[in-house]
Amino acid sequence: MDPLAELGARIASLRRARDLARAELARRAGLSERFLADVESGRGNIAFSRLLDLCAALEAPLSLLASDLEPSGARGGTAALRQSILESLRRASRAELEEARRWLEQRELARRAVVALVGLRGAGKTTLGRRVAARLRARFVELDERVEKKAGLRLADIFELHGEEYYQRVELEALREFLADGRRAVLATGGGLVTRAETYDLLRARSVTFWLKADPKDHWNRVLAQDPRPMANYPNAFAQLERLLQRRAPLYALADFTIDTTALGIDEAVRLILEAARTRLMRVTTPR
Repeated sequence: MDPLAELGARIASLRRARDLARAELARRAGLSERFLADVESGRGNIAFSRLLDLCAALEAPLSLLASDLEPSGARGGTAALRQSILESLRRASRAELEEARRWLEQRELARRAVVALVGLRGAGKTTLGRRVAARLRARFVELDERVEKKAGLRLADIFELHGEEYYQRVELEALREFLADGRRAVLATGGGLVTRAETYDLLRARSVTFWLKADPKDHWNRVLAQDPRPMANYPNAFAQLERLLQRRAPLYALADFTIDTTALGIDEAVRLILEAARTRLMRVTTPR
């Protein structure tokens, strides 16, 4: 069996044995219910740190879920590496295990220092991001501004002169540099970041991610309020936006949390992001 499918089946079986609804386990582990469903079905490739969260929520050792998983198919390389690591951990001394624990803890601390917002243009990443950053006493950073600074060009000129591949390369470099800083921050990402696996995987591994979800009409109205000129010559722009959102929704849903800004409104969305962030971020103090 595919190792991810086997892992998912074990998680689902143990969840049922614990008499836990999927929604409850997702809440305890700090995952979205949709992502947990993907993990249990074998479609979701869960990060190691999130797997540890699931183990804690299930009150089960890692070995119970991950032991004896065999590599298969295209994922063989990753699965073989995972198996090799597990074998090394089984043979490690107490001191070596403690060293590994400290390394993972430091990595997790760095990951929890950043709240990252993903979503299509018009999702509210800048509006909500600035408010959340102020409450967390953190920096607010627009990743696209970092991209423009590195390239020395406006975004429109980057695409026109160098194309999308160049933009993606600069975006990945800008994200790596930003994450290497290690300071607490709220990051607003470009709408297409989730389509580039290497960049999105890095973001998800090193930050707490929130999908700011909205109805297509809300996206449309917010974009028009920002600047209606780009839409003036595109009569099918709204239909294109709907299709784009539909294609990207499964990728956005891989974020740790989903915040429906259409249903919640700005104030409630900020409150829920802060509430979720406080369960993840270390040493955060907010004004009362």
